Amino acid sequence: MNKVILVGRLTKDPEMRTTGSGVAVTSFTVAVNRPYSDQSGERQTDFINCVIWRKQAENVARYCNKGSLVAVEGRIQTRSYDHQDGSKRYVTEVVCDNVTFLSSKNSGSTSEPMSFGGNMSEDIATTDVTDDPFKDFGDEIALSEDDLPF
Repeated sequence: MNKVILVGRLTKDPEMRTTGSGVAVTSFTVAVNRPYSDQSGERQTDFINCVIWRKQAENVARYCNKGSLVAVEGRIQTRSYDHQDGSKRYVTEVVCDNVTFLSSKNSGSTSEPMSFGGNMSEDIATTDVTDDPFKDFGDEIALSEDDLPF
């Protein structure tokens, strides 16, 4: 199985182009923090190249820019090509099936996610949680690590 899920920020504005047959393709790079710190206490960051096609490519180019927070779902793909100087170049990238926008283009702050991919007719369901959804469930239960089955 080849499945990738990333959450990170775009390192620069996405670059959209079209193929000779008119199909839109957008390339972008997502900066993703590693889940651990190095010996000096700093978190390392990976810069992951991504590509997305067709209508989704147009949406990413239109609604995202440098610093946008996105969630990416897709698969890893490797390919090679011959460079102008005659050397062979290798590329590893994520081919995106779905990109969810986790911040607005103008503010860069977190807002309601916008997802473009998969079934475009699906609406994003939201729930008002201003009131405690568990208020009618009774008394609080305290658990310790000894209570856990694993």
